[in-house]
Amino acid sequence: MEKRCLSTTKGMRGNRRTRRAVLTTCKGGEGVHAATLAEAPTVSEEALGNPKSVSAVILGGGAGTRLYPLTKSRAKPAVPIGGAYRLIDVPMSNCINSGIKKIYILTQFNSTSLNRHLAKTYNFGSGIRFGGAGFVEVLAATQTPESTPGGKDWFRGTADAVRQYSWLFTDIKNKDIEDVLILSGDHLYRMDYMDFVRKHRESGAGITVGCLPIDHSRASDFGLMKIDDTGRIIEFAEKPKGDALEAMKVDTSILGLSREEANLSPFIASMGIYVFKKSVLLDLLMKEFPLALDFGSEILPAASKTCKVQAYLFNDYWEDIGTIKSFFDANLALTQQPPRFEFYDPDNPIYTSPRFLPPAQIKKSHVVDSIISHGCFLQECSVEHSIIGLRSRVEKGADIKDTMLIGADYYESKEQRIRLLEAGQVPIGVGQNCVLRNCIADKNARIGKDCVIVNKDGVEEANREDEGLYIRSGIVTVLRNATVLPGTVI
Repeated sequence: MEKRCLSTTKGMRGNRRTRRAVLTTCKGGEGVHAATLAEAPTVSEEALGNPKSVSAVILGGGAGTRLYPLTKSRAKPAVPIGGAYRLIDVPMSNCINSGIKKIYILTQFNSTSLNRHLAKTYNFGSGIRFGGAGFVEVLAATQTPESTPGGKDWFRGTADAVRQYSWLFTDIKNKDIEDVLILSGDHLYRMDYMDFVRKHRESGAGITVGCLPIDHSRASDFGLMKIDDTGRIIEFAEKPKGDALEAMKVDTSILGLSREEANLSPFIASMGIYVFKKSVLLDLLMKEFPLALDFGSEILPAASKTCKVQAYLFNDYWEDIGTIKSFFDANLALTQQPPRFEFYDPDNPIYTSPRFLPPAQIKKSHVVDSIISHGCFLQECSVEHSIIGLRSRVEKGADIKDTMLIGADYYESKEQRIRLLEAGQVPIGVGQNCVLRNCIADKNARIGKDCVIVNKDGVEEANREDEGLYIRSGIVTVLRNATVLPGTVI
């Protein structure tokens, strides 16, 4: 699969036509938000679609315990995906392709590799590329005397994280910002954020929530919303079941689905991404709900009673990479023909760090429905329905199926590999005659020859970190930098 490195950007421009727009005003301190049609000014099409007045905040997420052990030494957005990318590349690329050039990333846990990747990939330098106005800034969690008594807490939730850096939105370089886009760093999807913002501005909402159409079979797994006949959100419910679930049915044709699609998907679920008018965001965080910690469970349900909260339907591929199983399934789904999501798109590519690696070298091997990344070496092996990450090495006789090799950070020379083998040690990569099924090998994993990793006993959960292994949802993960001794059978 081809990848793109950051080299060009594409802005979105509207024409010069004008339209009537609804204004949303906020009366600070009184908790009153009023949407009014009276004397609404004429707003140009260009202003509605102007990305220069939008800032994006990408949330780095919590400790990522459900993705452990992949988050043992990295933040969730830094987890590799698709053979050559990291999860943070998805919202970053969506921003760039949408013309949004003022981007903040809030980080807290295991952020070293994330910070390094961001610095190498999205360094806008002097701003010449974006006319001097673009920036990407990493905002780390800090302890301050003002945050809580004693100043001993870090970010305690999505809203708390944004609140701690809310002063940035009154800074001089954000004086022209009208709307703030709140994004997550661990979702997989391709989206034009400026269409999201435009619909938000056209509706006159104080807040707009990205949402997905959901069928009955999956609805109880999501936080659901109920809308009126204008698309305004009037009720929230967290993973309802039974009668409570039935009560959350809505007519999703209001948001643009056909009647047939609406009948199949009568629920809408939050994507966890939002557009706030800057003034509304600051008022909610600092005045109305200064103790609220989370957007989805606290601020939005409360704000919907006094503020116009609008739904924006996204009817395309979207996946929350929150667990080992969802991560594994989303990666292997990239190898399907045709895939539901592709990293390569000529108009809206997903960018990543330029690594200047040679093409993959494949010798006398059988490869079916797989992604082989740059710098790989495959010799007389079989690879099926798998992801083979950067600099991976697969030796003679290996049989790999339904597996993800995340790859390696560096190469070992031929001489180094010979010396390791002579000393009875294991080089980086997959050794001769190994059989791998339904597993993940994290970076720099060393799997000795004649190993069989197939979870033959069907174990669902097991912590075997002392052996370099971890099993979650029946998926075996070989830990980063771990060694699996030759002849091991799992």
